[in-house]
Amino acid sequence: MVISYEGLRLNGILSIPKNAKGLVIFAHGSGSSRWSSRNNFVARELRKAGLATLLMDLLTPDEENDRAEVFNIESLAQRLIVAKNWLQTQKATRSLLVGYFGASTGAGAALVAAAREPKNIFAVVSRGGRPDLADRELRNVKAPTLLIVGGDDDVVIDLNRQAYSELPSQKKIEIIPGATHLFEEPGTLEQVAALATRWFNNYLISSATTQDFRPSP
Repeated sequence: MVISYEGLRLNGILSIPKNAKGLVIFAHGSGSSRWSSRNNFVARELRKAGLATLLMDLLTPDEENDRAEVFNIESLAQRLIVAKNWLQTQKATRSLLVGYFGASTGAGAALVAAAREPKNIFAVVSRGGRPDLADRELRNVKAPTLLIVGGDDDVVIDLNRQAYSELPSQKKIEIIPGATHLFEEPGTLEQVAALATRWFNNYLISSATTQDFRPSP
């Protein structure tokens, strides 16, 4: 699928399991794309749990080589919102509660996007993320937020702990022993997927089945 935005074409992969009960939009980190093997692994596990997934390139190929664009969290967040708005116009996804899964810099963008639309985003998960990049917007995040960090990713652990203290929403931090920033060690990515699935199940699927509300138009 392709989403047009301000003259740009943003490519994505939208996958909807039968009887989907929620929707997760992925925000990739710098140097990654919709083809990210790690995010695709997590997305497959989410779909097994009944969640639709959108893996989208928030940057064009030219922008990917521009460090200013890579760290333009404001722009990345706005593109996430554009993608969410587009999905809410589609028959197959418009009734689904939406969450964000952000990796590295993408986590900062996901948190900013969630802060800007507190009535429309119902959960956020960060994998090895940079929530500090959300800066002051952290204080405006209302969505339940799970921060997952590798136990050997010392600098990012510190950044996540600081961000955790600023989040006013329902929140949790999970540190996976022996994992580095990319969760390449055996079994660590499986732990990420299991934690993310549980979080989204609690706040997307469970909310959708127990409460009579849907995203605001």
